[in-house]
Amino acid sequence: MRTLVVPALAALLALSGCSANASPASRSSATSASPSVTGLHGDLTVYAAASLTAAFNDLAARFHKSHPAVTVKPIDYDGSQILATQIVQGAPADVFASADQQTMDTVREAGLTASAPAIFATNRLEIAVPPGNPKKIRSLAQLGAPGVQTVICGAAVPCGAAARTLLGADGVKLTPVSEEQNVSAVVTKVASGAADAGLVYVTDIKSAAGTVEGVSIPDAGKAVNSYPIAAVRNAPDPAVAKAFVAYVLSPSGREVLRSYGFGSP
Repeated sequence: MRTLVVPALAALLALSGCSANASPASRSSATSASPSVTGLHGDLTVYAAASLTAAFNDLAARFHKSHPAVTVKPIDYDGSQILATQIVQGAPADVFASADQQTMDTVREAGLTASAPAIFATNRLEIAVPPGNPKKIRSLAQLGAPGVQTVICGAAVPCGAAARTLLGADGVKLTPVSEEQNVSAVVTKVASGAADAGLVYVTDIKSAAGTVEGVSIPDAGKAVNSYPIAAVRNAPDPAVAKAFVAYVLSPSGREVLRSYGFGSP
């Protein structure tokens, strides 16, 4: 009788063991598959202001991790006004993130936003100088001093418009050695030693830590930039575009933006 019971018991234990061993694998499979069951799939093409480069690369990577069936194409970064012009002319963007409302309005007024743009972050200017601050620049007024080579963004670029507002408010007259089409180019000129100083966003200085240093501007609040985002009308995968915009606007998305130095709306 025992010889019959023992094999039967062994068989039962073996079955139980198989079931226990299978369970973690099943749970693991379900866990790894869970991001895919969001139903999102397709491509995502984002056009974003140059000052968003580091933050949006991070956001895009996190978004893809949650939605692995979505192919996030390399983000197009440039001056907001350049990107807006490209979108109006038919560039295949799914999402547009601008460094100011005025530039976003160019796209909205052309009937190319799928919904009302929403503000997702703010930013303000700071003086960028080479490491060690060779010219010992401590104030906005010094940017216009003889012998100081200063570079800023072009007037049509949001960072250029903000710079002119701030300089005008402080009565600083400035003849820049160059005017760049985006804020990243200003940082590059200062970092390379081609300029003694530049007016850029605080987030750019944080992202370029080690290559430039920042000099704060006490009244930088006179020219704060608000960043709007919107899905573009007729995006090939509208659900994907809408989901990315929602993620940027979510508490998780805003926490990522704060980690890169952006302010809350």
